[in-house]
Amino acid sequence: MSTPHDGRPPSSTTTPSRPDSPPDSRPDSRQDTRSGTEKKGGRRTCGSRSWAAATPSDPADASRPASPSDPPIPKPPPTPSSTAAPPAPSHSNKKGFDLNAIETVLVTHLHADHFGGIVFLILDGQFRRRTIDLTVVGPPGTERRLNEAMEASFPGSTEVKRRFVVRVVEHRERTAWATHRFTALPFEVRHAAGAPSYALRVKNAESGSCIAYSGDTEWTDALLDAAQGTDLFLCEGYAHHPVRWHMDLTTLQTHRHRLETRHLLLTRLSPTALEADLSTWDVAHDALTLTV
Repeated sequence: MSTPHDGRPPSSTTTPSRPDSPPDSRPDSRQDTRSGTEKKGGRRTCGSRSWAAATPSDPADASRPASPSDPPIPKPPPTPSSTAAPPAPSHSNKKGFDLNAIETVLVTHLHADHFGGIVFLILDGQFRRRTIDLTVVGPPGTERRLNEAMEASFPGSTEVKRRFVVRVVEHRERTAWATHRFTALPFEVRHAAGAPSYALRVKNAESGSCIAYSGDTEWTDALLDAAQGTDLFLCEGYAHHPVRWHMDLTTLQTHRHRLETRHLLLTRLSPTALEADLSTWDVAHDALTLTV
Protein backbone atom coordinates (compact mmCIF):
# COMPACT_ATOMS: atom_id res chain seq x y z
CA MET A 1 0.00 0.00 0.00
CA SER A 2 1.63 3.23 -1.10
CA THR A 3 0.86 6.91 -1.47
CA PRO A 4 1.84 9.11 -4.43
CA HIS A 5 3.91 12.25 -4.07
CA ASP A 6 1.46 14.56 -5.83
CA GLY A 7 -1.59 13.38 -3.88
CA ARG A 8 -3.41 12.26 -7.02
CA PRO A 9 -4.19 8.63 -7.84
CA PRO A 10 -2.09 7.42 -10.77
CA SER A 11 -3.90 7.17 -14.06
CA SER A 12 -4.89 3.76 -15.31
CA THR A 13 -3.48 2.72 -18.66
CA THR A 14 -3.62 -0.40 -20.78
CA THR A 15 -0.42 -2.16 -21.69
CA PRO A 16 -0.05 -2.22 -25.49
CA SER A 17 -0.55 -5.62 -27.00
CA ARG A 18 2.20 -7.31 -28.92
CA PRO A 19 2.34 -10.41 -31.13
CA ASP A 20 2.53 -13.85 -29.65
CA SER A 21 5.91 -15.48 -29.43
CA PRO A 22 6.86 -17.79 -32.33
CA PRO A 23 4.93 -21.05 -32.37
CA ASP A 24 6.43 -23.81 -30.28
CA SER A 25 6.94 -27.27 -31.67
CA ARG A 26 4.82 -28.50 -28.75
CA PRO A 27 1.44 -26.79 -29.30
CA ASP A 28 -0.13 -28.36 -26.21
CA SER A 29 2.17 -26.54 -23.78
CA ARG A 30 3.27 -23.05 -24.87
CA GLN A 31 3.95 -19.97 -22.80
CA ASP A 32 2.15 -16.75 -23.75
CA THR A 33 4.75 -14.01 -23.27
CA ARG A 34 2.10 -11.30 -23.07
CA SER A 35 0.25 -12.45 -19.99
CA GLY A 36 2.24 -15.25 -18.42
CA THR A 37 -0.72 -17.62 -18.90
CA GLU A 38 -0.32 -21.08 -20.32
CA LYS A 39 -1.90 -22.13 -23.59
CA LYS A 40 -3.25 -25.66 -23.76
CA GLY A 41 -4.72 -26.94 -26.99
CA GLY A 42 -6.04 -23.57 -28.12
CA ARG A 43 -7.24 -22.50 -24.67
CA ARG A 44 -5.53 -19.92 -22.45
CA THR A 45 -5.83 -20.49 -18.75
CA CYS A 46 -5.88 -17.71 -16.15
CA GLY A 47 -5.56 -19.39 -12.79
CA SER A 48 -8.49 -21.79 -12.78
CA ARG A 49 -10.45 -19.88 -15.43
CA SER A 50 -9.90 -19.98 -19.16
CA TRP A 51 -10.99 -18.49 -22.45
CA ALA A 52 -10.97 -19.98 -25.92
CA ALA A 53 -8.34 -18.66 -28.33
CA ALA A 54 -8.68 -18.92 -32.09
CA THR A 55 -5.86 -21.13 -33.42
CA PRO A 56 -5.45 -21.82 -37.15
CA SER A 57 -5.99 -25.39 -38.21
CA ASP A 58 -3.60 -24.90 -41.14
CA PRO A 59 -0.20 -23.17 -40.77
CA ALA A 60 -0.97 -21.20 -43.91
CA ASP A 61 -3.94 -19.64 -42.17
CA ALA A 62 -1.62 -17.84 -39.79
CA SER A 63 -0.42 -15.52 -42.56
CA ARG A 64 -3.81 -15.13 -44.28
CA PRO A 65 -5.24 -11.59 -43.93
CA ALA A 66 -8.28 -11.36 -41.72
CA SER A 67 -11.59 -11.53 -43.52
CA PRO A 68 -14.76 -9.64 -42.51
CA SER A 69 -16.47 -13.02 -42.35
CA ASP A 70 -13.96 -14.35 -39.81
CA PRO A 71 -15.37 -14.70 -36.30
CA PRO A 72 -13.86 -12.22 -33.83
CA ILE A 73 -11.17 -13.51 -31.51
CA PRO A 74 -12.56 -13.31 -27.97
CA LYS A 75 -10.78 -11.17 -25.43
CA PRO A 76 -9.75 -12.73 -22.11
CA PRO A 77 -11.69 -11.78 -18.98
CA PRO A 78 -9.82 -9.85 -16.29
CA THR A 79 -7.49 -12.14 -14.36
CA PRO A 80 -8.83 -12.55 -10.82
CA SER A 81 -6.52 -11.48 -8.03
CA SER A 82 -4.46 -14.44 -6.93
CA THR A 83 -1.22 -15.18 -5.14
CA ALA A 84 1.76 -13.60 -6.87
CA ALA A 85 5.09 -11.92 -6.27
CA PRO A 86 5.16 -8.11 -6.36
CA PRO A 87 5.31 -6.64 -9.89
CA ALA A 88 8.62 -5.47 -11.26
CA PRO A 89 9.15 -1.68 -11.32
CA SER A 90 9.25 -1.66 -15.13
CA HIS A 91 5.78 -3.27 -15.22
CA SER A 92 4.40 -0.64 -12.85
CA ASN A 93 5.94 2.17 -14.90
CA LYS A 94 4.30 0.81 -18.05
CA LYS A 95 0.95 0.90 -16.23
CA GLY A 96 1.36 4.64 -15.64
CA PHE A 97 2.56 4.56 -12.04
CA ASP A 98 5.44 6.91 -11.32
CA LEU A 99 7.29 4.99 -8.65
CA ASN A 100 9.47 8.00 -7.85
CA ALA A 101 6.32 9.81 -6.70
CA ILE A 102 5.62 7.33 -3.91
CA GLU A 103 6.33 8.91 -0.54
CA THR A 104 5.09 6.23 1.86
CA VAL A 105 4.76 2.45 1.82
CA LEU A 106 2.58 0.72 4.44
CA VAL A 107 3.52 -2.90 5.16
CA THR A 108 1.14 -5.43 6.72
CA HIS A 109 3.69 -8.15 7.50
CA LEU A 110 7.20 -9.28 6.72
CA HIS A 111 6.77 -11.98 4.12
CA ALA A 112 8.60 -11.38 0.86
CA ASP A 113 5.45 -11.28 -1.27
CA HIS A 114 4.25 -8.32 0.81
CA PHE A 115 7.40 -6.30 1.44
CA GLY A 116 10.00 -7.72 -0.96
CA GLY A 117 9.03 -5.27 -3.69
CA ILE A 118 10.44 -2.40 -1.59
CA VAL A 119 13.94 -3.64 -2.47
CA PHE A 120 13.25 -3.02 -6.14
CA LEU A 121 11.45 0.25 -5.43
CA ILE A 122 14.60 1.55 -3.73
CA LEU A 123 16.91 0.33 -6.49
CA ASP A 124 14.59 1.74 -9.16
CA GLY A 125 14.71 5.12 -7.42
CA GLN A 126 18.48 4.97 -7.20
CA PHE A 127 18.93 4.38 -10.92
CA ARG A 128 16.22 6.84 -11.97
CA ARG A 129 17.65 9.64 -9.83
CA ARG A 130 14.89 9.77 -7.28
CA THR A 131 15.18 12.75 -4.89
CA ILE A 132 12.02 12.34 -2.79
CA ASP A 133 12.61 10.63 0.56
CA LEU A 134 10.80 7.32 1.09
CA THR A 135 9.11 6.30 4.35
CA VAL A 136 8.38 2.62 5.04
CA VAL A 137 5.91 1.92 7.86
CA GLY A 138 5.86 -1.71 8.95
CA PRO A 139 5.93 -4.21 11.81
CA PRO A 140 8.68 -4.24 14.44
CA GLY A 141 11.88 -5.47 12.81
CA THR A 142 11.09 -4.02 9.36
CA GLU A 143 14.37 -2.11 9.07
CA ARG A 144 16.49 -5.17 9.83
CA ARG A 145 14.51 -7.45 7.51
CA LEU A 146 14.58 -4.87 4.72
CA ASN A 147 18.36 -4.50 5.01
CA GLU A 148 18.77 -8.28 4.97
CA ALA A 149 16.59 -8.51 1.86
CA MET A 150 18.59 -5.73 0.19
CA GLU A 151 21.89 -7.49 0.90
CA ALA A 152 20.58 -10.91 -0.14
CA SER A 153 19.33 -9.49 -3.43
CA PHE A 154 22.07 -6.94 -4.17
CA PRO A 155 25.17 -7.36 -1.96
CA GLY A 156 26.56 -4.02 -0.87
CA SER A 157 23.36 -2.13 -1.69
CA THR A 158 22.76 -1.01 1.91
CA GLU A 159 26.05 0.92 1.87
CA VAL A 160 25.23 2.95 -1.25
CA LYS A 161 24.75 6.70 -0.81
CA ARG A 162 21.60 7.79 -2.64
CA ARG A 163 19.96 11.11 -3.41
CA PHE A 164 17.06 10.18 -1.13
CA VAL A 165 16.68 8.82 2.39
CA VAL A 166 14.79 5.62 3.26
CA ARG A 167 13.21 6.04 6.68
CA VAL A 168 11.61 3.12 8.52
CA VAL A 169 8.85 3.58 11.09
CA GLU A 170 7.37 0.70 13.13
CA HIS A 171 3.67 0.07 13.67
CA ARG A 172 2.36 0.30 17.19
CA GLU A 173 -0.83 -1.60 17.92
CA ARG A 174 -3.90 0.58 17.33
CA THR A 175 -1.79 3.72 17.41
CA ALA A 176 -2.37 6.12 14.51
CA TRP A 177 0.49 7.25 12.30
CA ALA A 178 -0.31 10.35 10.25
CA THR A 179 0.97 12.47 7.41
CA HIS A 180 -0.65 15.55 5.92
CA ARG A 181 -2.31 13.23 3.38
CA PHE A 182 -3.63 10.33 5.47
CA THR A 183 -3.81 8.57 8.81
CA ALA A 184 -2.94 4.87 9.14
CA LEU A 185 -4.11 2.68 12.00
CA PRO A 186 -2.75 -0.90 12.47
CA PHE A 187 -4.66 -3.80 14.04
CA GLU A 188 -2.71 -6.93 14.94
CA VAL A 189 -4.05 -10.06 13.25
CA ARG A 190 -3.24 -13.78 13.16
CA HIS A 191 -0.53 -14.62 10.63
CA ALA A 192 2.90 -16.12 11.39
CA ALA A 193 5.60 -14.00 9.77
CA GLY A 194 8.41 -13.83 12.33
CA ALA A 195 7.03 -10.51 13.58
CA PRO A 196 3.53 -9.19 14.32
CA SER A 197 1.18 -9.00 11.33
CA TYR A 198 -1.39 -6.26 10.89
CA ALA A 199 -4.57 -5.26 9.13
CA LEU A 200 -4.41 -1.59 8.13
CA ARG A 201 -7.05 1.12 8.14
CA VAL A 202 -6.22 4.26 6.14
CA LYS A 203 -8.21 7.49 6.13
CA ASN A 204 -7.73 10.25 3.58
CA ALA A 205 -7.09 13.54 5.38
CA GLU A 206 -8.78 15.67 2.72
CA SER A 207 -11.82 13.65 1.59
CA GLY A 208 -12.39 11.62 4.73
CA SER A 209 -12.75 8.44 2.68
CA CYS A 210 -11.52 5.34 4.47
CA ILE A 211 -10.29 1.95 3.34
CA ALA A 212 -8.99 -1.08 5.22
CA TYR A 213 -6.92 -4.07 4.19
CA SER A 214 -6.85 -7.36 6.08
CA GLY A 215 -3.37 -8.38 5.01
CA ASP A 216 -2.83 -12.12 5.42
CA THR A 217 -4.70 -13.53 8.39
CA GLU A 218 -7.08 -16.18 9.60
CA TRP A 219 -10.28 -14.83 11.10
CA THR A 220 -9.92 -12.55 14.12
CA ASP A 221 -12.41 -10.07 15.54
CA ALA A 222 -9.77 -7.38 15.09
CA LEU A 223 -10.97 -7.27 11.48
CA LEU A 224 -14.34 -5.97 12.69
CA ASP A 225 -12.61 -2.94 14.18
CA ALA A 226 -10.38 -2.44 11.15
CA ALA A 227 -13.34 -2.53 8.74
CA GLN A 228 -15.83 -0.55 10.83
CA GLY A 229 -17.23 2.44 8.97
CA THR A 230 -14.96 2.01 5.94
CA ASP A 231 -15.87 2.78 2.35
CA LEU A 232 -13.89 -0.23 1.15
CA PHE A 233 -12.55 -3.32 2.91
CA LEU A 234 -10.01 -5.36 0.96
CA CYS A 235 -10.05 -8.82 2.49
CA GLU A 236 -7.95 -11.88 1.78
CA GLY A 237 -9.95 -14.84 0.48
CA TYR A 238 -7.13 -17.33 0.28
CA ALA A 239 -8.95 -20.64 0.54
CA HIS A 240 -12.45 -22.07 0.32
CA HIS A 241 -12.20 -24.07 3.54
CA PRO A 242 -10.34 -23.27 6.79
CA VAL A 243 -6.55 -23.15 6.55
CA ARG A 244 -4.15 -22.01 9.26
CA TRP A 245 -2.92 -18.39 9.19
CA HIS A 246 -5.06 -17.42 6.17
CA MET A 247 -8.62 -16.31 5.57
CA ASP A 248 -11.04 -18.86 4.17
CA LEU A 249 -14.33 -18.07 2.48
CA THR A 250 -16.35 -20.45 4.65
CA THR A 251 -15.36 -18.67 7.86
CA LEU A 252 -15.57 -15.23 6.27
CA GLN A 253 -19.13 -15.96 5.18
CA THR A 254 -20.18 -16.67 8.76
CA HIS A 255 -18.87 -13.27 9.87
CA ARG A 256 -19.74 -11.32 6.74
CA HIS A 257 -22.84 -9.71 8.24
CA ARG A 258 -20.75 -8.33 11.11
CA LEU A 259 -18.39 -6.33 8.87
CA GLU A 260 -19.56 -2.72 8.85
CA THR A 261 -18.17 -1.62 5.50
CA ARG A 262 -19.82 -0.18 2.41
CA HIS A 263 -17.92 -2.46 0.04
CA LEU A 264 -16.26 -5.81 0.77
CA LEU A 265 -13.80 -6.86 -1.94
CA LEU A 266 -11.95 -10.16 -1.96
CA THR A 267 -8.30 -10.26 -2.93
CA ARG A 268 -5.40 -12.75 -2.96
CA LEU A 269 -7.39 -15.84 -3.85
CA SER A 270 -5.56 -19.14 -4.27
CA PRO A 271 -6.27 -21.37 -7.30
CA THR A 272 -8.52 -23.57 -5.15
CA ALA A 273 -10.49 -20.53 -3.97
CA LEU A 274 -10.92 -19.42 -7.57
CA GLU A 275 -12.52 -22.77 -8.33
CA ALA A 276 -15.20 -22.20 -5.67
CA ASP A 277 -18.58 -20.60 -6.32
CA LEU A 278 -17.80 -16.86 -6.13
CA SER A 279 -21.14 -15.64 -7.45
CA THR A 280 -22.03 -14.00 -4.13
CA TRP A 281 -18.65 -12.31 -3.71
CA ASP A 282 -17.08 -9.23 -5.26
CA VAL A 283 -13.59 -10.27 -6.37
CA ALA A 284 -10.67 -8.03 -7.30
CA HIS A 285 -8.94 -8.57 -10.63
CA ASP A 286 -5.85 -7.26 -12.36
CA ALA A 287 -6.03 -3.60 -13.42
CA LEU A 288 -9.19 -2.98 -11.36
CA THR A 289 -9.64 0.72 -10.55
CA LEU A 290 -11.91 1.85 -7.71
CA THR A 291 -12.84 5.32 -6.49
CA VAL A 292 -13.78 5.83 -2.84
